[in-house]
Amino acid sequence: MKKSVLLITITLAFNMMFGTHALAESPSQAPLTHSESAFLMEANTGQVLFDKNANVPMYPASVTKIATAIFAIETGNLEDIVTISNEASAKNVVGTTVFLDEGEKVTLRKLIQGLLINSGNDAGVAIAEHLSGSMEQFSEEINTYLEDVIGTEKTNFENPHGLFDEDHVTTAEDLAKITQHAMRNDTFMEIFGAKELKWNGKTWDTIIHSHHKIVKGEIPYDEVTGGKNGFVSKSGFTLVTTAEKNDLSLIAVTLKSSFDSEAYEDTINLLDYGFENFTISSIDEGTIFTVEGQEYTAPEKLSFAHSLDDELDQKVEEDGIVTISNENDTITSFQLEKLDNGNPAEGMDKPSLNSHETSILDDIFPVLPSITIGFVLGVLFMIMIRMIKSYKRKFVKNDKYFY
Repeated sequence: MKKSVLLITITLAFNMMFGTHALAESPSQAPLTHSESAFLMEANTGQVLFDKNANVPMYPASVTKIATAIFAIETGNLEDIVTISNEASAKNVVGTTVFLDEGEKVTLRKLIQGLLINSGNDAGVAIAEHLSGSMEQFSEEINTYLEDVIGTEKTNFENPHGLFDEDHVTTAEDLAKITQHAMRNDTFMEIFGAKELKWNGKTWDTIIHSHHKIVKGEIPYDEVTGGKNGFVSKSGFTLVTTAEKNDLSLIAVTLKSSFDSEAYEDTINLLDYGFENFTISSIDEGTIFTVEGQEYTAPEKLSFAHSLDDELDQKVEEDGIVTISNENDTITSFQLEKLDNGNPAEGMDKPSLNSHETSILDDIFPVLPSITIGFVLGVLFMIMIRMIKSYKRKFVKNDKYFY
């Protein structure tokens, strides 16, 4: 049989198959960024909205702690009591700390809070030792986790905190993937978005504050839901930020900015660009497509991000792959689920691309064979004839009475 495709042109004005939510009137040019590397991802779909040197290995500094935190949350027990070693005590760790003292007992949850909120390098060392026994073993285990579970491609972490090491590198895209994965965890997002936390330690009772200026409200941006900043001289200023508005969930990553102010300016420009120029459309779960007599269905709600200016084309191939394109490029594609013709999945409607009507027989007798249906209809017809004769004074004969 000659291979053919079913091609449907979808526009933003025609909303029969797609549910679209406009976020702006017109797109603008991609933002200019000072950072050497920048990346903007729509978190729910994983689609790339902006990319600048996103696959070039960079030194991440403290945004490393995003990976350490989600690794600890998913592989450790948050209620474990961790005894702080001499190596993990604040006196033996450089940079920002939460002033952990040797012999102090702290829950793993509290260490993760100190790691993300106050960027405690001593908390990172304590986490690594608790989970893996040593910094070296931790490095091996977290790299395996990042590659196998999250799918990073150019990340190698030598420590849990991001203090400079020549071999400690990642990319803006990998950091976005790590953050996207972490965002699915409610515990992570609760800590990632915290502005402050009361800290009762052995040597330090205080309130710790987020170092991310947008998260703590120093720079206003209401849509921001979380973030982590970083700095060492070799990495410059690094920033990872999450934000949500309407149906869009964004992850902005900036690496190697020369100035703190530039990292935040780039981040705000990226978020504004995403919210003002992109929207989410979707194919509803259960939507059925027919190609050369073969039916396929959307196994779940299939969502994708695209520019507000896009005129969308939807093309379904005979192998059941639906491709969404704009005037110039392919936006995304999904694998549909193949149906046995005549036996749609249980509980699903069976709409046609040409008609959304279904036979009343399909609703009354969805599983009976045609012979049984004919027999039952015959019996019903005879009953109706008898009823009409018995009560002919009360009913008006009408050829369309039983339809």
